[in-house]
Amino acid sequence: MQADFVIIGSGSAGSAMASRLSEDGKNTVIVLEYGGTDAGPFIQMPAALSYPMSMGIYDWGYETEPEPHLGGRRLAAPRGKVIGGSSSINGMVYVRGHAEDFDGWAEAGADGWAFADVLPYFQRMEHSHGGQEGWRGIKGPLHIRHGDQNNPLYESFIKAGQQAGFEVTQDYNGEKQEGFGPMEQTIHRGRRWSAANAYLRPALKRSNLQLVKGLARKIIIENGQAVGVEIQRGGKIEIIGANREVIVAASSFNSPKLLMLSGIGPAAHLRDMGIEVIADRPGVGANLQDHLELYVQQESIQPITLYSKLNLLSKGLIGAEWLFFKTGLGTSNHFEVAAFLRSRPGIKYPDIQYHFIPVAIRYDGKAAAKSHGFQAHVGPMRSKSRGSVTLRSAEATDAPIIRFNYMSAPDDWAEFRHCIRLTRDIFQQKAFDPYRGAEISPGADVQTDDQLDAFIAEHAESAYHPCGTCKMGRADDAMSVVDAQCRVIGVDRLRVADSSIFPEITNGNLNGPSIMVGEKASDHILGKSPLPRSNLQPWINPRWETSDR
Repeated sequence: MQADFVIIGSGSAGSAMASRLSEDGKNTVIVLEYGGTDAGPFIQMPAALSYPMSMGIYDWGYETEPEPHLGGRRLAAPRGKVIGGSSSINGMVYVRGHAEDFDGWAEAGADGWAFADVLPYFQRMEHSHGGQEGWRGIKGPLHIRHGDQNNPLYESFIKAGQQAGFEVTQDYNGEKQEGFGPMEQTIHRGRRWSAANAYLRPALKRSNLQLVKGLARKIIIENGQAVGVEIQRGGKIEIIGANREVIVAASSFNSPKLLMLSGIGPAAHLRDMGIEVIADRPGVGANLQDHLELYVQQESIQPITLYSKLNLLSKGLIGAEWLFFKTGLGTSNHFEVAAFLRSRPGIKYPDIQYHFIPVAIRYDGKAAAKSHGFQAHVGPMRSKSRGSVTLRSAEATDAPIIRFNYMSAPDDWAEFRHCIRLTRDIFQQKAFDPYRGAEISPGADVQTDDQLDAFIAEHAESAYHPCGTCKMGRADDAMSVVDAQCRVIGVDRLRVADSSIFPEITNGNLNGPSIMVGEKASDHILGKSPLPRSNLQPWINPRWETSDR
């Protein structure tokens, strides 16, 4: 089997590239995906989001090594092993990132990836329902909407933010990210609108695009060029030939793993694993970043939360309504309002993110509080902590070693304590007076720095936003893995395009920027001129130097 382009991974970026590279019918494209079908209610029903992430059929099942600053806890590190990749198991929250994030990329050596360069690609991919006119795309394949916000607690959260002195924004993906406002969802006609639904499924109707199920074992490199991919399929080893290029889009865990298995990575580590070194790139697997978050949970004295829907009968009724009509509570992820705030004066753009939900429950759907409640997920956006992904062995079936090194930067602790105290301040505003009961978590008795630090160490969880392990940058930067056209430095006809190439983590959830990378990389791969730069200027708080609000 062979094709002009072989894409490894059908996730957020991979699906977008599969669609764009096969669009004009001139090129043949094969997409390799180890996971199976995304059919069925666990993935397609938005309210069921807590299930696929913990199901071995859809998730690679990775976990971190014991995290030294979090009491030796191993944290779940889910990645989608299914058509659509992690866009099929994520929380369906859509955030582009802040303009300053991308300007930071360009300054760090990713030439041509400043906000003015990437905004046209966000607009090309979006079909925004109710976003800010002029700033948003309205003809793209990725449908994005607001939730219905029927629960009164959503409005209370936004009003409480205003009462605490913060900004309000109608579209954090438009001109103004900073403030409290509605949250956007990749949900369309009651279904999860994954990259598979938006890009891959329509594109698979083309005769020049083929989806092949198999485990990518390594990239075949001859005379310094990628010529194909070795895969395991049905117990047999096969080679898929690439006439033009191999493109790796296998996640921030599996993309560096594949490069290393293929001889591209830190030379000493590869030799330790008995792998012949083809290109010594010390940055492969380094620079691992993520967002950590906590839940601040409050009891509700009114029985208006989703707690009453957590029993089996209610779940059955919600599921039936969704199955037959694609309406009702099953059509939302229930993250319907959000906030992006700055932690202190002198911070130019938001460095704290909030997701708000009208129930006190864990992300995995377990350990719901034993009462009506509501919660804010909160966490700092720009930790200085860095981790790594390394090989466990030279065997492709072995999970990589994932070390995030969470909370290793001293600032992380102060930032997290501020997040908790700020959330308490917001929950104490007048808007919550009719609903507020006792604080469930951390609990009113957790007040001092030491008590808060102990709570953070025990309860901080990943927001599942890993990135950075195949950093994009200048070719003369030893830690760069790909150049500004996503080409692997030191090997021809090989690119990486997914969240692993982010030089720095972006503000908010990573599905949107990952799809954008797939969109922009497609133009580089096809040798097209980039879309014309935008001249839109984002809103920056005029008080940023003197106030946090």
